[in-house]
Amino acid sequence: MADTESARWFPTWTPTTADRVAPEERLPWPQTLIAGFQHVVAMFGSTVLAPIIMGFDPNVSVLFSGLGTLIFFLVVGGRVPSYLGSSFSFIAVVIAATAYSGAGPNPNIATALGGIVAAGVLYLAIGLVVVRAGHRWIETLMPPVVTGGIVAAIGLNLAPIAVKGISASDFDRVIGLVTIVSVGVAAVYAPGVLRRIPVLIGGFVGYVAYAVGAGVFGQAKAIDFSGLAAAPWLGAPQFTTPVFSGSAIALIAPVAIILVAENLGHIKAIGAMTGRNLDGFVGRAFVGDGLATILSGFCGGTGVTTYAENMGVMAVTKIYSTLVFVVAGVIAVLLGFSPKFGAAILTIPGPVIGGLSVVIFGLITATAGRIWVEHKVDFSETKNLITTAAAVIAGAGDLTLRFGGFTLGGIGTATFGAILLYALLNRRPAEPVDPAAKISPLP
Repeated sequence: MADTESARWFPTWTPTTADRVAPEERLPWPQTLIAGFQHVVAMFGSTVLAPIIMGFDPNVSVLFSGLGTLIFFLVVGGRVPSYLGSSFSFIAVVIAATAYSGAGPNPNIATALGGIVAAGVLYLAIGLVVVRAGHRWIETLMPPVVTGGIVAAIGLNLAPIAVKGISASDFDRVIGLVTIVSVGVAAVYAPGVLRRIPVLIGGFVGYVAYAVGAGVFGQAKAIDFSGLAAAPWLGAPQFTTPVFSGSAIALIAPVAIILVAENLGHIKAIGAMTGRNLDGFVGRAFVGDGLATILSGFCGGTGVTTYAENMGVMAVTKIYSTLVFVVAGVIAVLLGFSPKFGAAILTIPGPVIGGLSVVIFGLITATAGRIWVEHKVDFSETKNLITTAAAVIAGAGDLTLRFGGFTLGGIGTATFGAILLYALLNRRPAEPVDPAAKISPLP
């Protein structure tokens, strides 16, 4: 019976009312609907924040996060519980490729979309190779010291954008700091599942603080709700056709490598939470994520990836049923067809977005430390220290390399540089080394 079940593309979901719900089980439908809505709330803050920072239409991005989640579900055969949301890994390269000013709609969004599609194609190709050859070669090519360095480079590359977002005036700085503190307080002290949505809570507190300061005390321009009032409840979002530019593709496509490392880590984490060995689904997960990113890019949405926020909800609730994510995907699709929802998102004041950006970009950087600690990366090893040092500074300083008409931005330089440098330095066989001879991080 077990062999027959494993041979099926989709599992047969068994009804249950237990406290712990396995991926191939399901709660009664009313509870499944509630659990699905909870995942939409969890992904909401981040998957809406990313497109706003890049100047994308939040309606389109939310729509394709929902569709992407459904595509992922189909490709993995309902075996891996995951939600796909807007990836923050694209922010730095999209801003660089489009010269986006950081306010309002991005006028060069079509150029960015061509790069996002290219990243999806590369991601898909890697997934197909993994389906045939397995995923061990990825771990060899990108060990934790490399992926951690790349992640840190991305976060630090974005730091100036976040700080600029809260630096226009003293009032903006106050609102930005209120937002940052609110996110931290919610993450640490909020009860139950609310602790899993600190970005949403912090954004709400910052929004209210700005509205009071601007509308009541006249410290800034009041929030304009005219667009929200005029927007209809239902309507199709405005799609955008991609334009394929060699320079934009060179900047954005390498992000696929980051998504591979990120998704691999997420699947292993989900496997540990569920007590399932999901290694056999890694290739299919890459394929599903790649297809979702391609579709999103062709229509005006952001690149997508599996979401840690939703993994947090699963860890708290112990509900791993993959049918919950079908519900979440459908709800996100419905939100995408509500112009009223998009207009409400666009009323969020700039310093609130800036404050949230400080937290999110900082968390991206801090994630690198978590990767190194969890995998016990030994920085007394010279190869690890030099690889990390070079990658972090190249990304933080936005080191751009030009080869004729080909341009590689800071994130791309850090990504490929870390991979190639580690491969070069790791060729020497391990041998006993005097600890005093190793490079130290301090003089």
